[in-house]
Amino acid sequence: MLIETERLILKPLTIENFQDLKLLLKDAKVMYAYEHPFSEKECEDWFNNQQNRYKKEGYGLLGVFLKENNKFIGQAGITKQNINSNLLDEIGYLLKKEYWKKGYAIECAKALKKYGFNTLKLNKIYSIIRDNNISSQNVAKRNNMKKTITIIKHYYNIDMPHYVYCITKEEFLKERDNKYV
Repeated sequence: MLIETERLILKPLTIENFQDLKLLLKDAKVMYAYEHPFSEKECEDWFNNQQNRYKKEGYGLLGVFLKENNKFIGQAGITKQNINSNLLDEIGYLLKKEYWKKGYAIECAKALKKYGFNTLKLNKIYSIIRDNNISSQNVAKRNNMKKTITIIKHYYNIDMPHYVYCITKEEFLKERDNKYV
């Protein structure tokens, strides 16, 4: 489970990455869509959840590293999310604030879309994005995903509207054939 892009390497998180991951998850600016930075326990649970996903599903959130120096800059991957009693495969990512607005999110999202369709043989891929996260909505649109529905997620006793974006394998194949990928 290794994904390479022009500037990045996405690979499974290991215990060696845990301190960097904690810094990411404890950053209030990065975690604004979650309404709070994570506690130590939440960070441990998050990391362990990814390890379990690797074993159970064969994929999950991966560490994102710069190719030039192997520096950890965030996490990105495909995870199963329960939406309206359906398990959907979702592209998700979190990057350190200093790496925002540099094209890394779309680079990850496009690579994960290819990985999901070509390697995992998925038929549809989703992105579930908080209504106030305009940057991630723009990434989904640039990844040729279409907004399908709005849902309400409940985190920490807060109702949070989220938009569900989707792209099908057929749409992916058309864009690939048209050289848009």
